[in-house]
Amino acid sequence: MDDEGEREYRTAELAKAAGITVRTLRFYRERKLLPPPRREGRIAWYDHHHLARLRTIAALLERGHTLGGIAELVTAFEEGQDVGALLGVTPTEETPVRLSPEELADAFAGEVTPENFAEALKLGYLATDGDEIVHISRRLLDVSVALIREGVPLAAVMEAGSRVRVHAEALASLFLDTMATHAPEADVDRLRPLAKSVVEAELSLAMDRHMAGKLEREVKEEAGGEG
Repeated sequence: MDDEGEREYRTAELAKAAGITVRTLRFYRERKLLPPPRREGRIAWYDHHHLARLRTIAALLERGHTLGGIAELVTAFEEGQDVGALLGVTPTEETPVRLSPEELADAFAGEVTPENFAEALKLGYLATDGDEIVHISRRLLDVSVALIREGVPLAAVMEAGSRVRVHAEALASLFLDTMATHAPEADVDRLRPLAKSVVEAELSLAMDRHMAGKLEREVKEEAGGEG
């Protein structure tokens, strides 16, 4: 069985495949960074999930994570929402994205703390599927990464997303109720781009008003200071 996805490893074989010592492997197991192996008498058998976990630990250590932090991430990962529940509520227009833990750490540039990971699982942005992480929406993932690169902390991005969701739920209810009342036979799928256009236009106008108001206040403050 040469396929890495099917192969099982004894302790020494797994350590060699992961590029670590047997002593390190046992240390990780004692720290509960690895799930228990399959036992056959006194022999411990590991599989590709264990190898993937060891590679993830090595990658996260290289990125500056501590073993304590990795242990907390592992706990959050293992207690995370299953991908089946996540994909069951995924909107038709959104494309889920599969990421390895290393790719997630790279995308969010050191912002993947146990607290942030657990909050993302709680909000339903992330779910776990074997050794992979699934993000509910490519668009939301790209926006989150862009905001972090602009200097916005991930915790603040998720807080904003949580607040936006409340308003989005209200807007969706408003549009659907309007359609149900005044055009019950209309195709709801045709409503989606119309609703999005209204929201985008109103948001753009609201941002213009806020920026104009901010500029006006700054001008008044400067004028007052000169007086």
